[in-house]
Formats: sequence, structure tokens, C-alpha cells
Amino acid sequence: MDQRVARVIRAVIGQRHANSDERNPQLNGIRKFSRDGHTLYHGDCNDVFSSEIADGSVDLIFADPPYNIGKRFANFTDKWTTDAVYADWCKTWLDSCIAKLSPIGSMYVMTSTQCMPYLDLYLRDRISIVSRIVWHYDSSGVQAKQKYGSLYEPILFCAKDPNNYTFNTEDILVEARTGAKRKLVDYRKPVPAAYSTTKVPGNVWFIPRVRFRMPEYEDHPSQKPEALLERIILASSNPNDLILDPFAGAFTTCAVADRLKRRSIGIERELDYVKIGLRRLEVCDELDGERLRPPDKVYKRRNANGARIPEPADQPRLF
Repeated sequence: MDQRVARVIRAVIGQRHANSDERNPQLNGIRKFSRDGHTLYHGDCNDVFSSEIADGSVDLIFADPPYNIGKRFANFTDKWTTDAVYADWCKTWLDSCIAKLSPIGSMYVMTSTQCMPYLDLYLRDRISIVSRIVWHYDSSGVQAKQKYGSLYEPILFCAKDPNNYTFNTEDILVEARTGAKRKLVDYRKPVPAAYSTTKVPGNVWFIPRVRFRMPEYEDHPSQKPEALLERIILASSNPNDLILDPFAGAFTTCAVADRLKRRSIGIERELDYVKIGLRRLEVCDELDGERLRPPDKVYKRRNANGARIPEPADQPRLF
């Protein structure tokens, strides 16, 4: 039966609730939710690693931790005293991630541009760094005045075994302008032939950030676009593989894994974001008596006192 049909049937039969120990066992303070090959944990990733996930059991890890730039995540502000202290914190969960990877597993790691050198130097002695990727995006409304504005975030693509890891070339091909647009011919070959119209992406990826009112938008300050996760998951995993996101946030990794028929584990310490995951993965409609609803994507203009400014359609008619 098609998964979407099955979910519709579940919704018609009755609402899905998640508020009992039977559905959500408490595991040393960790709350666990499951549905059709997907497991969501409300807790700290280091605690979940130590008690819930077997070593060598994960095929792909996408790690997008707090960046140590002072951003507010619900009840947490991601600021450490120094970059070195932040790096020490990262080393703890990085070591656990490497242990959880299967012998042919891969890992993608993100962080801020200023902190990535710490992680790069640490990881290169513990796992093979296959590629250093730049995720490039469009500018925000706020422009830098006295420096060059930041328009990218770095990603490390790592493999447990540099000679044996999943990389599905055919699933991630993009247009090659030389062949597709310019229609050039390669005369260096014994028999001249047209250049290929497709190619494997390079290590600079232009993928727009998630913006307010976009269909995939969730109420999370650093939500990654589905297109970014889709490329990573298609390239570095196969159907039914297990994908782990230790800082699940808006649970985009799990949502894309579900769409691409992979299994997933998402770990998140902030309850507000766990609720997003429960709704996106269709684990439940309610949690502890609270209805789980998508964000309101209607922009409401407000004046200096915080009062809503009526839109033109809301203005009283004069005639």
C-alpha cells in the first residue's frame, strides 16, 4: 500500500496522540517516538548515543550543530566562551558519530566558517575527508557595511573507509553547460564527440535558503533546505539505509529521508522543535494534549507599539 494512502487511512480512523508512556517511553530522561522506520528522540545527542544507538549501525550521518554565533534556539543560545571550548564540545559528539557509522558509512558535518578549521583538523586524523563543500546562497536583506558579507556555509563530506563508501553518481547529476547549453564538441578525442549534457556537481552548491512563506518553511532559526538534504541523501545512501541527524532541528533530514524511502533517527533537545518533527513525520497530531499545527505563514505588519497594521483588504471601506 502506498505510504500516503496509509497515512490518510490512519487520519480518517482517528487522531494520533502521543502522551502515554507506552507510546513514548522515558529512557533515562530521554523521550522516544517511532513510526514506520523513523525514530525521534527528545534529549541530548550524547545521552542518546550512549544508550540507544549501536556502534556501526548507521549508514549516513548529517550533523548540523549550533554554530557558536550567538543564535537563539528556543530555550538555548548557541554561544560558548571561546571557539576552542566550542571545538572541545564538538569533539565529544564527533567521536560518537564516527563510532556509530557502519564500516562503509559517510558523514556530512556543518558549522560556522570560523569554527570549521578546528573540526577539519580534528577529523582528518580520525576519518577520511573526501570533499570540502561550500553551500552558497543568496544574500539576506541585511548587508555587511565594513566587511565582505557571508554568503556560504562549509560542509565536510567524510567517509569511514576512503576506498569503500556509497556514492550514487547517477542520482545527483546536474546540467553541464558546456554540452547542454553551448553544444560544444570535444575534438581531442580520436572521434570528435559532443560534450556530456550532465555532470556530477562540483563542491560549490548554489541552493537558496529557506524563506518565510515557502512551502517547506518551519519556525526554526537555521532550517536547512530540503534540496540540500536531498542531494546528500541521494548521493550517500540507498533505499532502506539508516540516516542519523544528531541535531535534528526542524527535522528536515528525517522528512527527506522518509520521502526517499530511507529510515532515520532524529535527535533534538528543544521540545518546540521535537513537535515540528512529530508533525512533519506524521508520528502524531497531538503531544501531551497540545494540537501540533504548522506555522502561520501569513505576514502581519506591526507598528512601533506592536499593534498589527491592517492590510489593504482589512481596511474599512470609505464608500
